[in-house]
Amino acid sequence: MRDQAPTYARELLLSGAKRNTVLELWEVQRYGSDSYSDPDYVSIYGMAPADWYARGARVLGRTAVECTRDGLGDAIGKDVAMLATKGAPTPRTLVIDPFAGSGNTLYWLLHHLPGARGIGFEADEQVAGLTQQNIAALALPIDILNADFLSGLARLSMARDELLIAFIAPPWGDALDKTSGLDLRRTTPPIGAIVDALLHEFSDNYLLCAIQVYETVLADSVIELRARFDWSMQRVYELNAPGRNHGLLLGTKRWAPSAMPC
Repeated sequence: MRDQAPTYARELLLSGAKRNTVLELWEVQRYGSDSYSDPDYVSIYGMAPADWYARGARVLGRTAVECTRDGLGDAIGKDVAMLATKGAPTPRTLVIDPFAGSGNTLYWLLHHLPGARGIGFEADEQVAGLTQQNIAALALPIDILNADFLSGLARLSMARDELLIAFIAPPWGDALDKTSGLDLRRTTPPIGAIVDALLHEFSDNYLLCAIQVYETVLADSVIELRARFDWSMQRVYELNAPGRNHGLLLGTKRWAPSAMPC
């Protein structure tokens, strides 16, 4: 019975009994209500849970926790698109999400970058299959490949004058501490290793990395990461209660935007 269900918190869905379970609609809504006092918290693909569920989309417990919700995805998409139009050396753009999950961030990035190509990689076969089903059910113009980020990058084909935009949000695991915040060196894999792979694989391309961070993040891990870029900036999106907000670290290589605050 619903009234006998446990509290639908992050621990239950991310590492507990519901981790690999396809959630029913009431469970998605209860997670939003129990954790954020909002039954529509897991709004993705531009729709509230009742709407995307009615159209055939489904998520696992861990995906409900880890997905980028619409409010955040929209904000990220707007900032990335603004940056890409401020001095980007080419209009040709490929957008990738090496850890696609639900594919919702890729959805919003492409929404704000009409004409760009978009590809997502998802190493987990169950998550990839469910996301592919969702995209087909909702008729979204997104390609999701069941591949880890290294093999996915190796399969990409790009022209030398093409801008590569990479949204980087690997699983945080125990990298997020409630007291000290997010350590970018402890994600799985470490974010620095992902950036290094991009710099190596696409050494001739213009690069824009959009890295999801947290409101509280270890300063040393940010300093180490920003040193890899020619230009970078960081911001926080105040969409939740103080101390529970996500942010974005933007960094470019082989070009720098114009008229953007640092």
